[in-house]
Amino acid sequence: MTMSEKLSKRPEGIVKRCELGSSLPLAADLNLFLFDRGLHPELFRHYANYRVNQVRYHADIWFVGLSHVVTVTSGQRSLTELVCVDSDMLPARGILTRFRMKGERDLERRSPDGWHYMVSSQVETMDDALFKSVHFDLFKHAQKRGWSASFEAWADGDMIPFSYIDHEAWDGQFHVHAFHSFPSERTVVKTQTIFELPPA
Repeated sequence: MTMSEKLSKRPEGIVKRCELGSSLPLAADLNLFLFDRGLHPELFRHYANYRVNQVRYHADIWFVGLSHVVTVTSGQRSLTELVCVDSDMLPARGILTRFRMKGERDLERRSPDGWHYMVSSQVETMDDALFKSVHFDLFKHAQKRGWSASFEAWADGDMIPFSYIDHEAWDGQFHVHAFHSFPSERTVVKTQTIFELPPA
């Protein structure tokens, strides 16, 4: 079998050595994407994966570098939030919206089949003293609650970049609070998201 034939058999033509999340992104380059489908795991380098099971849905959370993927699935229907650098590796099919993350932004999206998505995003750059305080306080909090992933290879002195995600799950809603700390840029990226299913 030729290399092109092997690639054609891989989902979305992904070459594993080029996974998104395998190099340090810049906070200034992050985008938020909303897809009306799931994304194939081979697109990304996974540092940690979690699943939350509810009666009406399940939610998959992937740490993919200083980025994340959250997919909520009910039956055959999925909605995916991706915070990541833009890349031509990402599929064009199924993108409902996308925007460059800068400052503060709120987005609300309702679909004809009754799904409701809301997100509030914030990119905050601080001076050295304030960032260091926020970084270490947030890191301590992440050890006590929710899920986190640290990236020692990308450390800036004693400050290690990390991602932290907390969640709340109800019968028809899934809430996500995500934080990504970028010491080299003295920046914290935050998202607060609600996925709401159609009424039962």
